[in-house]
Amino acid sequence: MPKRLTTTAGAPIADNQNSLTAGPRGPVLLQDYQLLEKLAHQNRERIPERTVHAKGWGAFGTLRITNDISKYSRARIFSEVGKETPMLARFSTVAGEQGAADHERDVRGFALKFYTEEGNWDMVGNNTPVFFIRDPYKFPDFIHTQKRHPRSNLRSPTAMWDFWSLSPEAIHQVMILMSDRGLPQTPMQMNGYGSHTYSFWNEDGERFWVKFHFKTMQGHAHYTNEEGNAKIGETREGYQESLYGSIEDGNFPKWRFMVQIMPEKDAEKTPYNPFDLTKVWPHADYPLIEVGEMELNRNPDNYFAEIEQAAFSPSNIVPGIGFSPDKMLQARVFSYADAHRHRLGTHYEALPVNAPKCPVHHYHKDGAMNFMGQQSGVTDAYYEPNSFDGPAEDPGVGEPPLRISGDADRYNHREGNDDYSQPRALLALMDEGQKSRLYGNIAAAMGGVPQDIIERMLAHYDKVSPEYGDGVRAALAG
Repeated sequence: MPKRLTTTAGAPIADNQNSLTAGPRGPVLLQDYQLLEKLAHQNRERIPERTVHAKGWGAFGTLRITNDISKYSRARIFSEVGKETPMLARFSTVAGEQGAADHERDVRGFALKFYTEEGNWDMVGNNTPVFFIRDPYKFPDFIHTQKRHPRSNLRSPTAMWDFWSLSPEAIHQVMILMSDRGLPQTPMQMNGYGSHTYSFWNEDGERFWVKFHFKTMQGHAHYTNEEGNAKIGETREGYQESLYGSIEDGNFPKWRFMVQIMPEKDAEKTPYNPFDLTKVWPHADYPLIEVGEMELNRNPDNYFAEIEQAAFSPSNIVPGIGFSPDKMLQARVFSYADAHRHRLGTHYEALPVNAPKCPVHHYHKDGAMNFMGQQSGVTDAYYEPNSFDGPAEDPGVGEPPLRISGDADRYNHREGNDDYSQPRALLALMDEGQKSRLYGNIAAAMGGVPQDIIERMLAHYDKVSPEYGDGVRAALAG
C-alpha cells in the first residue's frame, strides 16, 4: 500500500484531483484549504537565485587523505593517512543566470563543503588560480559589468572591456578566461583552486600560508567557441547531464588534492604580494604537496534541497585552518554568509545539507524558521556566561595571532604592483595553437566594443608582450 497523502499539517487528504465547489458548475469554495495550501505553496516555491554563481551542478563524495601534513595543520580532517571525510561539491558559472547555458565561456566556481568532526570546512574557489580584482571595493563594480545593462537588459561587452581596460590587475585572469581553459567540456575536466591565500597552523602554534589545488584526474578537455556554441545548440544543460550521468553510471570523478606551503616569514620577502588574488605562487619556489584524493560518488536525491540550498562560505573554517591578509578573502568572509542569510534565511546552516555532522551548541535564538529549538543543550542556558552548565569556550582550539603590520589606510592597490610579468610568463607556456585561439577569443569577445576601449586594452597587452598585442590586433583585423 502507498503511504497516505497528507497536508503539511499532517491531515489525510481524501481527494487530490478535484477542487471543492458549489456543484459541478458552481464556484470554488474558500473553505477548500487543501487547494489554498497547494496554490500558496506554489507561489513561494522559488527563492532568490545567487547574485553570482547562479547556475550550478553538484554531487556528494568523500575526501581520502593520502599524505601526512600534520606538521603544517592540526585540522582533524588531515589527522591520519587513509582517513575519509564526507563532502559536497558544487560547480557553477559566474555570470549567467539560472537559465543560462552551461557551455558559455566563463569562469567556473568550484565550491566544496567538508563535514569534519570539528565543524564544516568550506573551500569556496574557482577553476582558476587568480581573479579579476585584488581589492573587494571593486567587486560590486566588476559584477555589474558581468550582468545585464540596466537600460538594454542585455549583456554588455563594452562594460566588460571598459572595466578590464581600466583595471590592469585583471589581465592575468582575462588571459586565462580567453584561453583554452576558459571553456571546459565538463565539470569533471577542470581543476579547482582555493585561489586565495589561506593559512594553516599546527599543534605547536606555527603558522604557514597555503594555497589549495584540486587537480582533475580525468584529464583536461576544452571546447573552442564554435564547439561550445554547437553544444549549446544541442543542450543548455550539458554540464548537469555529464556530471549527473557519469555518477549514475558509476564513473566516479576524482581530483588530487594538493597544497602549496609558504613559511610565515617568507611573505615578507617575496617579490610579489603573496596575499594578492591576482597573483600565483611559482611552483618552483613552493612546489605542490599531495594531501589526498577527492571522489564524487553520489548524486543528490533532491536538487533544490541539496544543491540549490547548499550554502558555502569562506567563513566556515575549522581549528588548524585560518585566514590571511588577503583583502578579497576578508571581504568574502562577510559577504558569502550574509548572502545566504538573505537568500535562505537566518538559520540557513541548520538546513540538512548545510548542517554539520558533529554536535552543534550555540546561543543563537529565535528568528524566522527556527525549527531546531534550543541549541545550547540546556533549557535555562540561553545566554553566556551562565550557571547552568551551558556550552563554554575551549581555549585549547585558540588560533595563534595573525601577525599583520601596517597602519590602517586606503592604500592604492594598483600602485607598486606588477600586473604584467605573470601574464607574460603564462603566455610563454602556450604553444602557437593556444596563442592563436587566445587572440581569436579576445577579438571575438570585443565585438561591438568602442575603439578607444579596445586601444586601451591593447596598450596593456603590449606591456605584457609586443607579441600579445600584435596577435590580438591581427585577430581583430581578421
